[in-house]
Amino acid sequence: MYVLVGLGNPGAKYEYTYHNMGFRVLDELADRHSIRIEQKKCKALVGEGFIKGEKAVLCKPQTFMNLSGESVVQLLNWYKCDPEEIIIIYDDTDLPSGKVRFRSKGSAGTHNGMRSIVELTGRTDIPRLRVGIGRPPEYMELADFVLSRPAAEYKEAIDNAISKAADAAEVYLTEGLQSIQAYLGKGNEL
Repeated sequence: MYVLVGLGNPGAKYEYTYHNMGFRVLDELADRHSIRIEQKKCKALVGEGFIKGEKAVLCKPQTFMNLSGESVVQLLNWYKCDPEEIIIIYDDTDLPSGKVRFRSKGSAGTHNGMRSIVELTGRTDIPRLRVGIGRPPEYMELADFVLSRPAAEYKEAIDNAISKAADAAEVYLTEGLQSIQAYLGKGNEL
């Protein structure tokens, strides 16, 4: 069994913002595999089902981004999964818009949601799939940028990145760590 945690902020106000890329990748996977993400558990909305024959739990923490670790700790305890059986999916301003990158471990970097997860779980060995959203324009603060909706000219790149991230998550679930690294190629990036 795998637990996929998409990071984002709850509520319609944030639904299509850059910061909700994790939620949007889970929505893509849920659509592809007819999984309904609506059960309330562990401070998250959860959906259980199968992705290409593998049991999968899709989780959207409802704690707001900066407190994502609260939900992830509860999910790890509830599902009793090992670190390699969980994958965190989130936006990344350090990647160009539309890029997708996988890492099996590492620091939280500048992402507050991942920082909360590392801090509260005490682990840096949780796999993560990052969806690039690019840097904010010079006139915009980072916090305002991640809570904004992508401009029309970035919609296609963002939609493609969501699809690529969902594909990569499927490869990880069905074929494992080495296969996702091979799928993403040099630098673990598409």
